[in-house]
Amino acid sequence: ARARVSPNRREFASRSSRSRPSRPRLTESRAMSAAARRRVTDLSSQVTSGATDVEAYKADIKACRRDLRRLIDTVNCHPILVRLAWHDAGTFDQRTRAWPECGGANGSIRFDVEMGHGANAGLKKALGYLSPLKQKYPRLSWADIIQLGGATAVEAAGGPVIPMRYGRCDVSGPEQCPREGNLPDAEPPFHGGDHKDAPSHLRAVFNRMGFGDEEIVALSGAHTLGRAFNERSGTTTKGIGAKNGTKYTGGGCPFAPPRLDGKEGFGMPGGASWTRRWLTFDNSYFKREYVSEQNKEDLLWLSTDEALHTDPGFKPFFDQFANDEGLFFERFAAAFAKLSERGARFAPSGGVEA
Repeated sequence: ARARVSPNRREFASRSSRSRPSRPRLTESRAMSAAARRRVTDLSSQVTSGATDVEAYKADIKACRRDLRRLIDTVNCHPILVRLAWHDAGTFDQRTRAWPECGGANGSIRFDVEMGHGANAGLKKALGYLSPLKQKYPRLSWADIIQLGGATAVEAAGGPVIPMRYGRCDVSGPEQCPREGNLPDAEPPFHGGDHKDAPSHLRAVFNRMGFGDEEIVALSGAHTLGRAFNERSGTTTKGIGAKNGTKYTGGGCPFAPPRLDGKEGFGMPGGASWTRRWLTFDNSYFKREYVSEQNKEDLLWLSTDEALHTDPGFKPFFDQFANDEGLFFERFAAAFAKLSERGARFAPSGGVEA
């Protein structure tokens, strides 16, 4: 079955026919610290001590989701919440069996040592958006709030409803953060020169997390949302502020309103986007809007983007998603749900659906 379409998406579906998922290697016997074990036990008892607690956890997830929708609609923070969710989960290494040494969706990105990794530049702002919600809903783990934020952001922008479950356990301290270098580079040298080109780099990073070619292309489609900034990734000369943006990001977008609902405003101006409507989740990324003459100087396209429509393994999926937005939504929803659970430890073990 295709991914469900969010109510927001149905409301605006008339636009087109769219249908709507170096860290130390410790031995197994030493893998989980006493603090980590206490954290798992504490959250386990919190969520599983009876039906009342499970229902209370579900109620908090639902209420937090509503608050996130209001926040997103107010400040247009869809892209940075998706990026935060991806960067917390994207450290996962399936070759390491022990938790939390395997990395993944465990809330570790909230600690300064991990937030200070180069790939996470600018994400402290996203934590600032979520901190009041963590205070309001202390029952919820940081890992859950971060992943809930990413899934809600996709849906609020018109994308598919992600089939999520909750009850993720948080790591307890900064000593449990992953080493730097687990996330993909946008431009060479890839992984310090260890990976020869963009396709091999993407496969090395995503295969480590357990993803195949189709999932790599689907997840990359999240670049239909958001922008890059010189001050953060350094992959563009465009920076923060209206004077440093493009005709799509610099202070109003007369060519195509970026928001799905067409409302004015899009938050902080500046940077360079991959698509014209960079607050709308659709399959525009796969349309390669940057190739048209009018967009050549105003849209971003990186080496890792180029790899997706030139590498013979990636290209068939790229072309399929360009031609079938419903298929893209279906594959993205499945891949994003999988990403959100990479390295997660759930309490109860089956998670909490809400």
